[in-house]
Amino acid sequence: MRIGIPKETFHEEKRIALAPAGVDSLVRAGHTVYIQSGAGEGSHFSDEDFRSIGASIVYSGEEVYHRVEMLVKVAPLSEDEAMMLQDNQILFSSLHLVVGKKNILDLLLAKNITAIGYELIEEGERLPILHSMSEIAGQLAIQVAERYLETYAQGGRGILLGGITGVAPAAVVILGAGVVGTTAARTALGRGAQVIVLDKDLNRLREIDQTFSKKVTTVVANPYTISRGVKFADVLIGAVLIKGEKTPHLVTESMVKEMKRGAVIVDVSIDQGGCIETSRVTSLSDPVYVFNDVLHYCVPNLPALVSRTASYGLNNSAINFISNIADNGLSPALMGDQGLAKGVCTYRGYVCNEPIANTFNLEYRRLHIFSNN
Repeated sequence: MRIGIPKETFHEEKRIALAPAGVDSLVRAGHTVYIQSGAGEGSHFSDEDFRSIGASIVYSGEEVYHRVEMLVKVAPLSEDEAMMLQDNQILFSSLHLVVGKKNILDLLLAKNITAIGYELIEEGERLPILHSMSEIAGQLAIQVAERYLETYAQGGRGILLGGITGVAPAAVVILGAGVVGTTAARTALGRGAQVIVLDKDLNRLREIDQTFSKKVTTVVANPYTISRGVKFADVLIGAVLIKGEKTPHLVTESMVKEMKRGAVIVDVSIDQGGCIETSRVTSLSDPVYVFNDVLHYCVPNLPALVSRTASYGLNNSAINFISNIADNGLSPALMGDQGLAKGVCTYRGYVCNEPIANTFNLEYRRLHIFSNN
């Protein structure tokens, strides 16, 4: 199969979808891999790193898009990238179509693109590709919050996350006990913070209790407990995920107005719309804004802060799915792996993901795979 890795065009996205080790395994299996020149620079992989293992370096995004059967990306498609897609290609990338632009979805449908979203692929009860990025985001959320608590960080509270003898640590309140929330809790606890995790799922809260030997306070999430937690927080981490759907606003503007002056919000859910009403998308170069004296950090590609680690993480979690499609063909791969099939958003000109279809008032059809594809 001809596989292409273009240079990411999303603002300040420095990750690459596959590290040299993943490209090497594809080349050894007999596949042709085209990589746009400079695609790995943001993660400190040179063109020569890829050329030396048999990849073909090309010098424009258009050439990558025009040559390949399957495109492997990191960030969701831009409109310009969607225009470059060729009929009947396979797209393997983060998609987040439910919060995307309809014209991009229309192009996927018009060009009969099989679009597979990292964030929807399942493996047992896990979301394996999203899992690796969530582990990174959970750690970084605390690292970022710690920085913006400092006095000179645009009006931060001037609080040391872990406190000192005789001085209380910061209160870190985490909405969501999934991978991001659990990793953020572990990181904050390791820094010495007081940590509270809210989730509506009692089983997840029990796992938090067991994992951290009751050193983390767990609370069942509802409007009342969320409101109380938000008021108490020096740091509020939004770590809510509803698979494939836009994240609901669990923290309202009125709740934010009750927060401490100089408190920090890190809304990790922003790539799915954000779980805090006052959140709006920011960037790595301009990551923070202040609303009602509360600092908001809402960067959708937070793992790009550690692009090399994140690229290795993407490579490790995605390569088996990519190899399956490349080695066996699209239809056999989807028929043989139901978890991979659950990642398919568009196929043969129709939407096969119900939340996306409902969001854009389009016809939804269940995925029907043709063995002769």
